[in-house]
This record gives sequence, structure tokens and C-alpha cells, in this order.
Amino acid sequence: MSISVCDTFSRCISGLDLADLVVNADLLQLSCDAIEDLHAETNPHQQLSSTLSVRHKLVQQSNCTIIAFATSPLCTKDHILQGGDLVSSSTLKEQKFPLFDFLRSNGNPSFSILRVAINLFKDYFPELSQLKDQIHDSTTEELLVNSRLIVTGHSLGGTVASLFTLWLLDNIKKTAGRNQLPFCITFGSPLIGDQGLQRAISEHSQWNSCFLHVAAFKDLSPRILITSQPNPQYKPFGTYFFCSELGCNCVDDPEVVSRLLKSTITPVSAEEMGIDDYSGTVKHLKSGLIMKDNSQLGQPVTPSLRPGMILQLKAIGFEITAQQQNNSINDLISELERHENQMAQQMKAIDLNEKLNMVKIRMANLEWYKKDSKARGVGYYDSYKNPHFKRDSEVTKHKKVLCDYWKKIVEDFARKPQKEGAFMRETWLFAGTNYRRMVEPLDIAEYYRQTGKRDYLTHGRSRHYILLEQWQKEQTEKLAGPPNDKKKQSVAGILTEDSCFWMKVEEALISCKLLRDETSSTSEKQSAREFLNTFEQYVMDQINNYAVSPEIFLEKSSFTKWWKDFQGIIETSHNSPLTDFMKKGSYLQYKRGQF
Repeated sequence: MSISVCDTFSRCISGLDLADLVVNADLLQLSCDAIEDLHAETNPHQQLSSTLSVRHKLVQQSNCTIIAFATSPLCTKDHILQGGDLVSSSTLKEQKFPLFDFLRSNGNPSFSILRVAINLFKDYFPELSQLKDQIHDSTTEELLVNSRLIVTGHSLGGTVASLFTLWLLDNIKKTAGRNQLPFCITFGSPLIGDQGLQRAISEHSQWNSCFLHVAAFKDLSPRILITSQPNPQYKPFGTYFFCSELGCNCVDDPEVVSRLLKSTITPVSAEEMGIDDYSGTVKHLKSGLIMKDNSQLGQPVTPSLRPGMILQLKAIGFEITAQQQNNSINDLISELERHENQMAQQMKAIDLNEKLNMVKIRMANLEWYKKDSKARGVGYYDSYKNPHFKRDSEVTKHKKVLCDYWKKIVEDFARKPQKEGAFMRETWLFAGTNYRRMVEPLDIAEYYRQTGKRDYLTHGRSRHYILLEQWQKEQTEKLAGPPNDKKKQSVAGILTEDSCFWMKVEEALISCKLLRDETSSTSEKQSAREFLNTFEQYVMDQINNYAVSPEIFLEKSSFTKWWKDFQGIIETSHNSPLTDFMKKGSYLQYKRGQF
């Protein structure tokens, strides 16, 4: 991904957009898998024990390091309720366990933590200390892991994960960047502290964005402490990922989170959901079932944000009809509207670099789409050109936002004095080049999706693509000689460098059709043959420079279709470097960087 999912939670973006990105990230599924593996390794005799204890597991993945926490026996609502009172920071100090005293300040002198959570943490503290020493250097105050650290847990295991993350955050040097901080993902975890704890975490600018709490619509555990008391003292912190079989949404405003936790549960719907239930929900959402508003509310709803708020509530499981829009529901919608308006105001103050980071989130969604299309043997170009799944149409909204954004940026830069414009282009060129290589193929797909369309360069290409390509060529010297080993080794994950590659493939398909068509004129056939000769050489040049993604060779891609068509019309004696490359199956070595 071009931007870490973990880095997006402090950004001011809509809950539905953030939820869409979170669903497509592997971090949720990898975290679920680690917890499930830990449960599977639990000794059956431990599960029969009446004493609640903690276990952990460290898992090294290609893109992250995961520490998973679980309890033995598996936690139930009774475990939470029996230890559901709060322990104050002063009491912890009296008990000679002032580990979290760093959370106190002159303005926030006290806080309280869920008793069952802090007791589990204290009982497991020797093992936690060893784990901390294993992953953290107390001298340099840096984490000793080579990838982003994810700390995760389910139910009460999630409360231990949150406390362990807080302990790590205090021990990491203050100048650490956001991607150097641990990121905590909990599933069905009860609230672990009062307003003092909430305030202490929010006072550290980066800490609040290090927590993502996943709460399923029917799961009782995240809500049990806030719904079982007349005047609950428990308060949420971090970002909450509310989900149901219908969809999902992210909310980081603590007051809105509290309202949603109180309102999205009934005795009839309450369940105790295991980590396997959460894993199933994540897989279900990732398959493409994203909530859309297809209901008829029966009357206009104002103001304009309100339909969006209703959609967000539906996405996390609310059943809202015209009759059900009572005062309580309207109050909740108003809270969501207020939160959305606050984010919109904050957006106005974000500078261009921050907005560029926001746009990277859209790019991340396209990268996940590309990955998913590749897994289906199609490739994202052909998947978008011939849509069959809901996720194909979802891409359109991301493409539109990206195109509108970059058109404005490019035009703004083009109007600047040459010297100033060149400086800005240099700063933004890398992002603009990635955007062009990712998104222009989708525009090409839309163009050739229309019957009879030809010559995209003349009749379809946007000026901002032309300028981005021109600026990139001005500032990037072409490689002299063969590509280096680093480029070969990374070819499997590259974007095709020529963003108009698929335009040439479409024109080659049309040329093959013209040669087969008996009604084509002599001049049309001659022009088609000349184009195909040029196209063969062009493709081989791209291959020799490791400048095309191996995805072009996927079984269902337009390039593979062209190659099959081309084989049917060329003479037996026809020979070229490209035909030799394809017939020998050298593209299999190419994708491994060994051609």
C-alpha cells in the first residue's frame, strides 16, 4: 500500500470512507487469525480452570509484527461483570503498582481502570515485562521490530492489549513518527477506563490514533459496562469500527461512540461474539457487501447531511423506518451530523501536504482493488472495463475524487511561474506519477468500453495526464542500458510505467479485428499491419526494461486476448522477439525478475 492504514485514523475523513479502507486492509484479518491461532493452542485443562489468566503469541508477518493476547478460559460476560468496577490511580499506587502514573498530569490528576483488566495485567506482568524487553530497547527507546507493530486481542484479551500498548507508548521516544508507534486493534473489548483515562490519552496528540476498537452490532461485550449501569462512568477512546453483516462505519468522537454503544443493542439482539465471529464478519465485508441506501424513507429528510447519517446508522445495523425516527434516533443523528460538520471545518485548515495524504487513502483503495482483481486472474484494468462485481462500480467514486483533485492541482501548478512551478512539480511529482499510472488505465477502460471508440490520445486523454507525463519526463532521465537488479526483483509489484499501455493494447485488438474483417479496405489493413509491427516492438521494449506489470500476462487480460487473436492472423513463418518470448513462456521468468 502507498499509505499505511494505521496512519489514517487521525485524518479527518468520513467514517464510511475510513471503514471502506479498513475493511480492505489485511490487518484486521491477520489480527483475527493470530488470536484464533492462540485460542487453538490453549491447553484444554486451562479452559476448564475457574481462574482467568492471560496468554500471548508473537507472529511475524511480511508487512507487520503481531502480538496477540487471549484469556484462558475464554472470556464471558460474567467475567466482565464480576470485575466490572473501577480501580483508581491512587489505589494502584497504594497497591505498589504505579505503572500507569505517567497518565496523570496537573490538569488531569487521576484516572480509573477496569478492575478485571488491571488485575489480569498485574498477574501477567512478569511475562509482559519479558515481552517488552524482547521488542523494545530501553536505551534507544525504539521498538526492536522491522515492521509495524500490531497489538491485538479479543474481549478481555483486548483490554490487556490496550494497556500493554499504553505502556509501550510511554516508553517510546517522543520524537518517534506515527509509523514507529505500536497500533492496537481490539475485537469486542469492553471499555477499560473512565473520563480521566480518556482525557489522559487524548492529551497526547498521537496516542488516540493508535487504537482501533472493532465492535460488532450484536456483540454485548463492548457495551456491557455502559448499558448495565444507570450512570456509567466508563468512557471510550480511540477510533471505533462499528460493523454488522450489512456494512461498517468508523467513528472517533467519544460522545458519538458512547451514544452508539448505548443505542445499538437490545436484549433480543445481544450476543457474546467470539473471535471467529469477528473473522467471519471481516471476510464477509471484504467480499464486497458495502451498505448502500436502497430504502424508501417515505418523506424528504433534511438537512442534506441527514440521509448520510441515516446511511451510516444502517451500515452498523440500525433498522430505521419513517415510524422509527423518534426523538432518540433524531438526537443520535444530530450527534453524527455535528461530528461530520466538525470534520468538514477541520478539513479547511489542512494544508496541501495533508490533503495529499488524504488522497493517498483513495489510492490505497485502488491498490486493494488491484490486488483483488489479480487474485481473480483478471487484472484491475479488465475488471473495471467489464464490471461484474459490486466492488468494480465502487472504484468509480474513488477515481472521480482522485481525478478532480489532480486536475485542480495540475492546473494550479501549470499557472505558476516556471521556476516556482518546477519546484512544486518536483515535490509532488512522485505522487502524481503514481496516480497517473494507476488511474489513467481506468479512464482508458471507460473510453474503449464504448463501442466504436478509437484514438484515445487525440479524443479522450485529459490535459492533466499529458502535463503530468511531460513533467515526469523532464525531471527523470531514462535508464541507460539494461535495468538494474533492484528493478527486476520488484517487477511483481510495479505499476506499468506507460499509463497509456492499455490504449495501445486496445488499438492492437482493433487492428487484429480489421485484418480479419473482409470488409476492411486495403489501406485499413495496411495501417493495421504497420501498427501491429510497431506494437510488437513497443511491448518488447517495455519487457526488456521491466517497465510493465506481470499482470498483463494474466489469463483473462486484454493483452492475453490480443495475443490469442494475433496468433490466429500471423503467418506461420512470422518470427519476432515478442512471439519468441510468448511461445517459450518467458513471461513466467519475467514476473520473477529472471528474464
